[in-house]
Amino acid sequence: MSLLVLATAGVGRMYLNLTGGIGTFDAEGISNDRPGGTRSGENVLVIGSDARVDGNNALGGGSKDDVGRSDTAFLLHVYGDRRHAVAVSIPRDTLVTIPPCRLLDGSWSAPRPSTLFNAAYSVGQTREGNPACTQNTVEKLTGLRVDHTVVVDFKAFAKLTEAVGGVSVCVPQDIYQKDLNPNRATRGALLFHQGVQTLAGQPALDYIRIRHGIGDGSDIGRIKRQQAFVAALIKKVKSDGITPAGLLPLAEAAAQSLTVDPGLGTADKLVAFAMTLKDIDLHNTKFVTLPWRYQGSRVAIVQPDADRLWAALRVDRPADGQNTGRTTRTPPAATTAAPSVGAPSVSGYGIAVRVYNGTPVAGLASRVARTLSGHGFTVTGIGDAGTEHTVTLIRYGPGRSAEAETVAQLFPGAQLQPATDPGITVILGPANTAPVTQSPLPAPAPTAGNTRLADDAPCSDLSYGRPRQAASSQAAHRTNPE
Repeated sequence: MSLLVLATAGVGRMYLNLTGGIGTFDAEGISNDRPGGTRSGENVLVIGSDARVDGNNALGGGSKDDVGRSDTAFLLHVYGDRRHAVAVSIPRDTLVTIPPCRLLDGSWSAPRPSTLFNAAYSVGQTREGNPACTQNTVEKLTGLRVDHTVVVDFKAFAKLTEAVGGVSVCVPQDIYQKDLNPNRATRGALLFHQGVQTLAGQPALDYIRIRHGIGDGSDIGRIKRQQAFVAALIKKVKSDGITPAGLLPLAEAAAQSLTVDPGLGTADKLVAFAMTLKDIDLHNTKFVTLPWRYQGSRVAIVQPDADRLWAALRVDRPADGQNTGRTTRTPPAATTAAPSVGAPSVSGYGIAVRVYNGTPVAGLASRVARTLSGHGFTVTGIGDAGTEHTVTLIRYGPGRSAEAETVAQLFPGAQLQPATDPGITVILGPANTAPVTQSPLPAPAPTAGNTRLADDAPCSDLSYGRPRQAASSQAAHRTNPE
């Protein structure tokens, strides 16, 4: 997905002739019972499919007639400022409720509680899989509306890594054939040596699929390496630079192999979407894993941590409780006590505001400033307006109209006024001096130690748990990179 975004961002209409190669899935399978959309931010579901249809069995083994499955999934939340993003990985073995999903005959399946997350992609038992059902399940799980869904299969992944010229990754230990296929009787040949190396095509696919030979052999550990690989992928594209000549093969590979929802099903739609993401840099791209714990051989969701994570994203708040800017701080708790009926969930992160008191009420600017801070706004100054105002006025400088409208959600009846001065200034009037209150914003989910930035060191945090003792003698000399 990151490659697609970066590829299409710089080349515009050159790729319109690729529309015929973009595959879409049937939108009729998307549930009618969906969460509402959000004013700020956007959510993109990325599914890694291990379906063997259309020649994928040549890369992944198995029969072309196998039922399509999902092996990897993450929900990418792009913040409203279009400069920050967080990708939340959902372990495939997580126990969830799969809601009703559409079958081939047009009927809908019954809800399936306490079912493995990756089973949603297999509802209907088709070779191609069921992306709409996975989308429905994610919306049910998170309470977030999924704006777009992208499916990457074996061929798509191999083509994209080849088109970019390979990705530099860190392999935590020597990897042998038996690590990729634990059913082998012998260790087999060396596939990857320990250390930093460049992978593309089939080798890149083999590396991100390996689970049994590294760490405790779990899918959780594999998620860590997949997050590191995607981070390296983004870094590679950015370091190569964005030029039409260099990105044309990459765009062609994406168009020929990805499957997307109808909302991204044409090249011009892909370009338009990509243009909204081009300003997100490596340091502001985070990867986290859904709060989890083992429940036997399965994965259970840890509450209330997971609900706090989803609640933060629903109001476009940083998942780790930090400011979305490069300088981090713990945002102050909301100071409003009781919600007003119909009060909006407003997030002001990334928006700086000055507050001036245009009424005779002493200390009003300070009280309003505290409430704005509770909504995540950065208050850069408070004071007296010098003259009385009959209505609250929100003045905004060039390019700040959208941010001013966000501020105005908290001051019903306030007047918006463009100005030549930079920034945003709120001048309080007696007709609407107190901002609309809401329930305190959710406490941040405890993602400390569970966060990877796209610019982190490539060899850091690549596994989970201690290595299992393999049947072959190779296990004796392996060490846990953590």
